[in-house]
Amino acid sequence: MKPSLHVVIVLSLISFMGLAIAEQSLTVTASAYTSTRGETDSTPNQAAWGDILKPGMKSIAVSRDLIKLGLSHRQEVRIKGFEGTFRVLDKMNKRWKNKIDIYMGKDVQKAREWGKQQVVIYWSNDK
Repeated sequence: MKPSLHVVIVLSLISFMGLAIAEQSLTVTASAYTSTRGETDSTPNQAAWGDILKPGMKSIAVSRDLIKLGLSHRQEVRIKGFEGTFRVLDKMNKRWKNKIDIYMGKDVQKAREWGKQQVVIYWSNDK
């Protein structure tokens, strides 16, 4: 059996079983944040859902309007221009819309250099 035919059969079976996985994408404003008291509160390593952030983690915070689109706690997200996946482990203040913050550990300089940019994010709603 040819590999391409095998993929078609598997995708057809997944669709038949009602398990189709649709990838979503969205252009958002992305900024960066760190685990420093100047940017957060007296518990700079604790995210809004209670996760403990550590330098080196591939994590993002999302604006609350994005949670309704499926970017909820622990959702995996790809960011165009970055390798690998990030996990949604934090949520932002209610005032932000259509925005993510990329976690940069304690590297304030790196976060400042990143600044604010438009990025495309991808995630799958597999429910």
